[in-house]
Amino acid sequence: MSKRLIILLLLIAGLMFAGASLTDKGSNNSGKKGSAVPQSLNDMIGRPAPDFSLTSYDGKLFALSQQRGKKVILFFNEGIMCYPACWNQMAALGTDGQLNSEKVVSVSIVTDESDEWKMAVKKMPELGKGTILMDSDRRVSNQYGMLSLASSMHKGTMPGHTYLIVDEQGVVRYTLDDPKMGVQNDVLVSELAKI
Repeated sequence: MSKRLIILLLLIAGLMFAGASLTDKGSNNSGKKGSAVPQSLNDMIGRPAPDFSLTSYDGKLFALSQQRGKKVILFFNEGIMCYPACWNQMAALGTDGQLNSEKVVSVSIVTDESDEWKMAVKKMPELGKGTILMDSDRRVSNQYGMLSLASSMHKGTMPGHTYLIVDEQGVVRYTLDDPKMGVQNDVLVSELAKI
């Protein structure tokens, strides 16, 4: 083969590879197996919340599917490093009777290790009144698409400050991504009343 033919073949192969990569990135993954990650929070509304099981910092197992018949608030956040904003919201969720009752369950989902939270609860005992779930391998945060939202200051590695309300049948009814990282109990109570 001549040198020109080899260069031409390499150039054609490179262009085909680049074209295939672009086509793959631009394609809709909705038909592919395992493509449960939503494109946006709004895409989740009206759809079943993906089931998951996580263990709390104090060793209790929580399964979303076992909460059927109750409304569930999921609060994905940056966890231990997000002091005081996330800590304040987690404590407020855990101590609010309107957000924790026979009909409503609130949980905070963090990507930390449980030992870190045992120490944090010693520093701020109100945190221990809520359910703090450990998503150390980021499996659930990734499954829910929480790692790349506007509130995430560590895109790809940590959630930001994001809420979902799941109804009694396991369907997502409300979402809120809060880059300002405020305490949103009043908003959550208001949205629960609409379901």
